[in-house]
Amino acid sequence: MKTELDTLAIALYVKTDDLLKASPHLAPWRPAVGIAPRLTDAELVTLAMMQAMLGFTSEARWLRHARSHLRHLFPYLPKQPGYNKRLRKATELLRRVTRLLATDTSVWSDDVWIVDSTPVECGRSRETVKRSDLAGWAEYGYCASHSRFFWGLRLHLVCTLQGLPVAFALTGAKADERETLLDLLSAEPGLVAARAAQTLIGDKNYFGRGFEDELAEQDIRLLRPTRKGEPERPGAPLFKPLRQVIESVNETFKGQLDLEQHRGRTPGGVVARVMQRILALTAAIWHNDHTGQPVLRSLTAYDH
Repeated sequence: MKTELDTLAIALYVKTDDLLKASPHLAPWRPAVGIAPRLTDAELVTLAMMQAMLGFTSEARWLRHARSHLRHLFPYLPKQPGYNKRLRKATELLRRVTRLLATDTSVWSDDVWIVDSTPVECGRSRETVKRSDLAGWAEYGYCASHSRFFWGLRLHLVCTLQGLPVAFALTGAKADERETLLDLLSAEPGLVAARAAQTLIGDKNYFGRGFEDELAEQDIRLLRPTRKGEPERPGAPLFKPLRQVIESVNETFKGQLDLEQHRGRTPGGVVARVMQRILALTAAIWHNDHTGQPVLRSLTAYDH
């Protein structure tokens, strides 16, 4: 409903504005002398979240919609080129706000995580692949769930059982999921240090004695399906129902947040658009948590 989305937008704006007042260095850099932007950074973050929430993959169409329906929230709206440039420069701010919201929920400290990766397709035609600015980062990979090859990236996501994103990374399509997970954990050692005996649920790709030993050194217990030729692993009966959570999160990104229609054509553009969607999911969970709504309530509850 429109009222609920407006409430979420206002709450996110206030949270972001307070963050920037307390830590102004988190705002995108701009010259000390010059004209201040008419759209504030807090408004930009809110506008970006609402675009992803409402499913507008075209920035031009989104700004036309905002001018017609959201003037009560945004008295000034930039043109499409300016919005695009501001959004790409604000990627780090989007990440900081996303983390702030996540840590401000009751589910942030959950002792069970789920890890998985999902394709982020960036092109289909051979001509696109040859001419794309993403060449060298994007690459051909295989999507087992759809039984097809694709050209693009992978979004690696660690989340709670409630679907709250804890850590994430964008890599080439062929990147090893185990190495990426270990890199995520080493980049933020505080994530694990603050949690004793964390349980991590993954699929069959997260295997290997050395890999599991590295997780065990961080006091992380890995649950995954038994691979062919292995003895039955502990926790197998629990795996299937819990595994459905990450499938639900991936479906939210693709079905409701249009991850596969991101339209990014440069590394900065793809990162900004993926961050918009992670922010939207996190903001919805944060808002539901604070208003007493079910945390996993569908994002369609905020649609107009």
